[in-house]
This record gives sequence, structure tokens and C-alpha cells, in this order.
Amino acid sequence: MEILLLLLAAPVWLTLLALTACAVRVGMGSPVLFRQERPGLNGKPFRLLKFRTMRPGEGSDAERLTRFGRFLRATSLDELPELLNVLKGEMALVGPRPLLMRYLPLYTPEQMRRHEVRPGITGWAQVNGRNLLSWESKFAYDVWYVEHRSTALDFKILFLTVLRVLCREGISAEGEATMGEFKGTGR
Repeated sequence: MEILLLLLAAPVWLTLLALTACAVRVGMGSPVLFRQERPGLNGKPFRLLKFRTMRPGEGSDAERLTRFGRFLRATSLDELPELLNVLKGEMALVGPRPLLMRYLPLYTPEQMRRHEVRPGITGWAQVNGRNLLSWESKFAYDVWYVEHRSTALDFKILFLTVLRVLCREGISAEGEATMGEFKGTGR
């Protein structure tokens, strides 16, 4: 179903992908893509693709995030390359967002359940607060999705995602460029 949706929408997203890639190249130079190993289904690593939004080098995310990068994140255009991860079968359109590999040993057994499904470009936590949620709330929404996933729920999440992106809600946690570091539950 996802592949069919992506193929039907290919003229739109491929055009956006190409235009955004050109804008990143002109605005920030090379590399255009940010690649990072993330845990996928059952925690198996895969290489996540996103458009680069930060200057390379040392410093906090807030210091390295460019003005154009903020725009890409606010509009979620930085996520477009993840559609290639979906085509490769590494991700789904809807599912828990793939976080960092270093978080795997910090999850409780309940939180680890988020890896029982392929990670998604958007998910139940994203439409219910995104980066404004606490880590515990985010994981609770992820596990709720794992237990209640269905095609109807996925379409609802996709619809709500479009609304959230248009309203630019929940882009960053207070005082953070994105989301604070996860240090484990109760730590």
C-alpha cells in the first residue's frame, strides 16, 4: 500500500526532493544529505537519510542549525529523503520515529516495544505533540500505536500530520533546537 501511494505521488515528492536538494546545495554546500545509523524493525540498524540542516563542526544543535535548516525542519522538508528509506523497506510512512542507536540500552522493556514495527516518517507521537512531549509520553504514544495499528489509524495519522506541518506545531522542545537528549526513564 505504501509503495503504491509513493508511486502515485512520485511526481510531487520527487519534484520537491530535487528542488530541496538544489536549495540545500546552494545554501549550505555539500554534503546535501545527512546520513545516520538508526534502529529499525527489531532494533536492526539502517542508514536514515535526511536533508542536512546544520553546519558541520562542534557546538550545540542550536548553534549549528542554520536559518534555512530551521525552515526545512519547520516545514518537515528535511524528512523528504526518508521516502527513499520507505521504498527500500527500512521505514514505513507511519510508525514510531527512529531515534538514536545509543538510546537502545536505555529503554525499558515496554519502551522497547516501539521496535516491533518499522519506524515511520510520522507517527502517533508526532501528531500528539511531537517534540513538545516528554520522552515518557512519546514512548507511551509509540507503544499505543504498536498495540492499535491499522490502515485506518495510519490514514488518520497521515491526515493529522499534514495539518500539524501546515500549522508548524511541536517542532522543538522548549529551550532546544529539536528535542533534548534521552537519558533513560527515571534518570
